[in-house]
Amino acid sequence: MKQIIVPIDFSDTSVNAAKYAIELAKNIVGAQITLYHVYSSISFSTLTSKDENSRQMVSEAELKALKTKIEDGYDAISCVAEPGSFVESISEYALGNHADLVIMGITGSSKITQVFMGTNTLNVIRNISCPVMIIPPDATYTGLQKVVLTSDFKDVARTTPFASIIKILELFKPHLDILNVDSEHFVELTDEFKLEKGAMQDKLAAYNPEFSFLRAYDFIEGISSFVESRNIDAIITVPRKHGFLSQLFVTSNTKKLAYHSSVPIIAVPA
Repeated sequence: MKQIIVPIDFSDTSVNAAKYAIELAKNIVGAQITLYHVYSSISFSTLTSKDENSRQMVSEAELKALKTKIEDGYDAISCVAEPGSFVESISEYALGNHADLVIMGITGSSKITQVFMGTNTLNVIRNISCPVMIIPPDATYTGLQKVVLTSDFKDVARTTPFASIIKILELFKPHLDILNVDSEHFVELTDEFKLEKGAMQDKLAAYNPEFSFLRAYDFIEGISSFVESRNIDAIITVPRKHGFLSQLFVTSNTKKLAYHSSVPIIAVPA
């Protein structure tokens, strides 16, 4: 059984992520979705255990109502509401329930909101033990036939979580592109890049990956251009402290992929 968790705060963005998850799950044998809501736990002397129970009952009722509204004939959906801190709670729940994937939405129309939402999402990715799929606000599921794995091609054998990436590929069975964006690429790859390509090819040979080495001075622009030209359905990336996801949430190019694109991003923990 494949366990998929969808954090729900009842915003349009999280509801859309849930709809995306349901359509995705229909194509994964044995997929089980959990709609997961974290509500704040308030500790005041005037607040009784009955009040706390009421908060949980209301949250669970809202989740069940949402499930009924969006399930679209897919009945392998459960609802869980818990008190606590969002990042800590979702991380612990995912670990305790052996989650295979967390699917969550992201939005933000202003720069300040984008940074806030981006930080929250990055905190989940940094603290969780399974891959996280980030669904842009207007994305609809149309299949995952083509995905691109981004890599810096540095110490590939040691730093790339191939086992986790292979699990993702096994879920979707897509055509795999592997992309490196660098400002110093020329016609011929350096010996160093050839060695790293060989290591990547060896680990992912079963998926017949197609390699691309793109010379571009703007990392995000390079990926955005590649995604558009190749009709890519999703981006797989391994977060680094100063890597792709961090840049997405702090640069002016963020809107091209994370906020106004139909291309989900799958962050695989290192």
